[in-house]
Amino acid sequence: MSQVTYKDRLGTDCSKWDGCEEKFGDKNLLPLWVADMDFEAPSCVKEALRKYVDFGVFGYYRVPDSYYEAFISWEKTYHSYEVKKEWIRFARGVVPAFNWLIHMLTEEGDGVLITPPVYYPFKDAIVNNNRMVIESPLVRLEDHYELDYEDFEQKIKEQNVKLFIFCTPHNPVGRVWKRDEIVKVLDICKKYGVYVIADEIHQDIIMDGYQKVTAATTGDYDEIMVTLTAATKTFNLAGCQNSIVVIPDETLRKRYDDYLTKLRITGGNAFGYIAVQSAYEGGRAWLDEVLNIIEENYQLMKSILEEKLPKVWIPKLEGTYLMWIDLGAYVSAQEIETVIQKQCGLAVDYGSWFGGEAYGTFIRVNLATEKENIRLAAEKIVEVLEAK
Repeated sequence: MSQVTYKDRLGTDCSKWDGCEEKFGDKNLLPLWVADMDFEAPSCVKEALRKYVDFGVFGYYRVPDSYYEAFISWEKTYHSYEVKKEWIRFARGVVPAFNWLIHMLTEEGDGVLITPPVYYPFKDAIVNNNRMVIESPLVRLEDHYELDYEDFEQKIKEQNVKLFIFCTPHNPVGRVWKRDEIVKVLDICKKYGVYVIADEIHQDIIMDGYQKVTAATTGDYDEIMVTLTAATKTFNLAGCQNSIVVIPDETLRKRYDDYLTKLRITGGNAFGYIAVQSAYEGGRAWLDEVLNIIEENYQLMKSILEEKLPKVWIPKLEGTYLMWIDLGAYVSAQEIETVIQKQCGLAVDYGSWFGGEAYGTFIRVNLATEKENIRLAAEKIVEVLEAK
C-alpha cells in the first residue's frame, strides 16, 4: 500500500498554489515553482502532531534529547556523518541562517562567492547585507555541469572573497557533487582563509545511482565550515520552520551563539521540533517512495520533451526534485515568460532568477507532484513550442 498521498492544495493558503496570482498575475496557472511537495507528510508526522494537539497545551517548549538523537542517527545512517550534540544549533529556516552567517562572518564590502546558476536567495542575502556578489559560473558540459576550479580560485584571489556559499546538492542544476569535487573547492577555500556555508538542505533527495557526500566529512575543514540542513525538503515540512545548523568548531559556535543572543533570536516552534523528530524516526519508507515518484516524473517529462523537441537540453538529475530545462532552441529569453505563462498556463521558476540573462531561456520545474501534472505540463510545452 502506498505511503505517499497526493493532495489538491488549492484553497488551503498554500504559497505554491494560492500564491500564483500574487506572483505571476494569474490564479489559474498550474504551479510547478516553489520547492515544496504536493504530498501529505509521512503518517508518523501526522500522528506525532495529532498527539501534541490532543494534549492541548502549547506553552514554551524544551527541545528533548530524543530530537538530537533522531537527527544524529539520521546523519550517521544515511550520510556517514557523526555529528555531536554540542555541534547542533537551530534556525527557523536555512535562508535566515545563511543571512545571519553572512552578516556574522563577513564585513560590508567583502566578497561572497556563489556558483550560478544557483538558488537566488543567496544573491539576495549578499546584496541585502551590503556585501559584494562574486560569481564563478558552473561549466555546462554535454549532460551536466561542473565547477570551474581555476576561475573559482582566481575570483577568490582577486575579488576579496571572504565567504563561499556552497549549494550541495545543487539547486537548480541537480548536481550531487562527488567527493573529489568537494575537496578541490574546500582546499582552495582553506588555502585562502575563506569561510564556507554548505547548504545541504536537499541532501536526502538523491536519485538512484548517486551518493551524496557531506562536505564536512571530506577533510579537516571545521575551522572554516558551517553546514545547514533541514527535514523540510526531505519530508515536506517547510511550514514547520525548523532547520539545523551544524558547527563543529568551538570558536565558530561561540560566535554564532553570541550573534543570535544579541539579536534575541532563540528557540523555535514546538510543532516544528515534533514534526522533524518524528520524520527522522519514522519517515524513511515514505521518503523512498517519494524518490521513486521523483525519478519517474523526471523520466516522464524528459521523454515527452525530448521526443517532440529534440533540441531541448536537460541535464541529468542526480539530486533534488527540481528539473532544469533549456528551451533556448525554441523560445527566446524575451518571450519565455509569455510563452510559459500565457500560452502554456504554467507557473515555474525562470532561469534568469538563478543567474541573470545567461540563463534566460531556462526554466526550473518542480517534480514533486502527481504524475498527471507533469504529463500535462510537458504536453502543453510541446504543443505550444511545436506550433511556433
